[in-house]
Amino acid sequence: MTQPVSTRVAIIGAGPAGLLLSHLLSEAGIDSIVIDSRSRAEIEGTVRAGILEQGTVEVLASMGAASRVLTTGKRHDGVEFHFDGERHRIDFAALVGRSVWLYPQHEALKDLIAARLAAGQDLRFGVTAQGVEDASSDRPRVIATDADGRQLEIQAEFVVGADGSRSVARTAVTGSPTGGYFREYPFAWFGILTEAPPSAEELIYSSSPAGFALISQRSPEVQRMYFQCDPDADPNALTDAEIWATLQERVPGTELAEGPIFQRDVLRFRSFVAHELRHGRVALVGDAAHTVPPTGAKGMNLAVADVLLLNRALQALLLERDERPLDGYAETALRRIWKAQHFSWWMTSMLHTAPDASDFDQRRQLGELRGVVESEAGSAYLAEAYTGWPLEVGV
Repeated sequence: MTQPVSTRVAIIGAGPAGLLLSHLLSEAGIDSIVIDSRSRAEIEGTVRAGILEQGTVEVLASMGAASRVLTTGKRHDGVEFHFDGERHRIDFAALVGRSVWLYPQHEALKDLIAARLAAGQDLRFGVTAQGVEDASSDRPRVIATDADGRQLEIQAEFVVGADGSRSVARTAVTGSPTGGYFREYPFAWFGILTEAPPSAEELIYSSSPAGFALISQRSPEVQRMYFQCDPDADPNALTDAEIWATLQERVPGTELAEGPIFQRDVLRFRSFVAHELRHGRVALVGDAAHTVPPTGAKGMNLAVADVLLLNRALQALLLERDERPLDGYAETALRRIWKAQHFSWWMTSMLHTAPDASDFDQRRQLGELRGVVESEAGSAYLAEAYTGWPLEVGV
């Protein structure tokens, strides 16, 4: 027999969105249960990207000593664009008075998990959601199984799908696990993690005749680098020497600091926005609601923006019986989501070479890049979008 448990808010997914939402709800006196199919070690041990907008950093820093974002994270006041044998720096601080922070997502997750457990959060690892039922009622239910295969039913006043791009909760909201607006790109990133010092102080976006490369960072000892590849590329097809040769060819004029490569993968590019973000007493946040190409560094930042809006809506609903913020959640969130989709698409199309690109296309692309770096207005738009638009908390 399944023994149901009850809570005010059931959150599927212990990623940044789910954990941050549980923290904000707890501060308002609203209890929640958070479940995730992964173990704590898996969540904390998966090295993920981490360029955080200034607004995201401010939200995490508001947790006080529970967050290391300001003590361990590294502020970046700009990025470099390399193309046509030239180097151009986009100075965020000078253009818009804002910055971004290098703080890998798994480090933020370590902070959030530790803080939630210390606060007594009901956080259940190894629990896999099977589906969400009764979304249209005032008592939706999450049907799940634990690591031993035992059934679990969580009864709540509201259910939040923060369970990533393969969201189980999405079906309860859109009627389909794939219900949304979708675009797949004809290229991917071949990514590596290497034990090496940084090759540059800030990120380098390089568009060269040999193809695109991104020289990113993770920590003083570990670096993340990418180069454009075919989506069906085999990550094990190249030797380490061939990988370094490819990266170096695509960043001419910059000597890369090489080291042992301990992880390699191929990251496909997709854009997705769910047809609906909320149905009845179920809502989607983060990658469950949308995904973007990584070029614009918007993934986790969009999730935080969603959470701030939904947090205010749930507080109004559960503490004040006011449904108006919840009714406006999707419309408000989607304004930012589509701006971020455009920015991510724009950065991607401006920097990558499509397989069918003509000579005209490639020369037009160089013209576009010059239009950005040689115009204060163009550079300011990039800086504003990259560092993040003002966050909203709803009505």
